[in-house]
Amino acid sequence: MSNLILYELEGCPYCAKVKNKLSELDLEYESKMVPRSHSERTEVEEVSGQTGVPVLVDEEHGVEGMSESDDIVEYLDETYAN
Repeated sequence: MSNLILYELEGCPYCAKVKNKLSELDLEYESKMVPRSHSERTEVEEVSGQTGVPVLVDEEHGVEGMSESDDIVEYLDETYAN
């Protein structure tokens, strides 16, 4: 099982940006789709303190709810690029 979990929404361009980086780095991750309605996004809010996506969890490195696609992409590059 992967240590990476990505909270995402179908058709979200910011989520796609993160998924492209995960693919580029050949990283396995668990995808968790969130509801369209922000008021129903309780799980992602518990993890990150907000309802926006994408949100990345990386248990192995102590990342418990990173948001902002640019920050996530930068983090993945710094942590996993060879």
